[in-house]
Amino acid sequence: MSEFFFIIPILILSVVIHEVSHGLAAERLGDPTARLAGRLTLNPLRHLDPVGSFLVPALSYALGGFILGWAKPVPYNPYNLRWSKWDEAIVAVAGPLSNAVIAIFFGLVLRFTLVNQLINSAFLEIFSYIIFINLILMVFNLIPAPPLDGSKILFAFLSYRNARIREFMESNSLLLVFIAVFFLWRLILPVVFFLFRAIAGFPLSF
Repeated sequence: MSEFFFIIPILILSVVIHEVSHGLAAERLGDPTARLAGRLTLNPLRHLDPVGSFLVPALSYALGGFILGWAKPVPYNPYNLRWSKWDEAIVAVAGPLSNAVIAIFFGLVLRFTLVNQLINSAFLEIFSYIIFINLILMVFNLIPAPPLDGSKILFAFLSYRNARIREFMESNSLLLVFIAVFFLWRLILPVVFFLFRAIAGFPLSF
């Protein structure tokens, strides 16, 4: 149980970077909403969500042995974005992409330090958790269920004739997220384990 309190700061910082990345992508595409709301900051107090940052991590850890969570979504106005059907998808993918970059960076650091025997067990565990948590955030958020980022990517590929699909999914977003959190973890974890080994060069051991 002590490891739960050890990795919560890793989770919080990872979800904060995830959300700030959304805001930065929207800013680059012409929408200043996140900046004007003071959300383009790494200060966790501006992003933490009582449910996603504390309750869900505790429940997912207790029920599945892994930690999953999120921060308050960074606001953006799609009407301020450039007139492209892909803009929302670009803003959406920026979050998981930031987690992928973090995981790859620390994975490469681990590969180098392990090969050269420059890392002790404490840093090995810390880096492993950083990679693991960011891979979970990446894979989980790519699930095409509103309000997860994967849904915005999916909607970009749908034509206007399929607007009812989006309306149906968004109206049932709470149920879809519940299913994703508590039932799809058995599918998420094998993907995360595979990616961890591919990036770090060794299997996850905790």
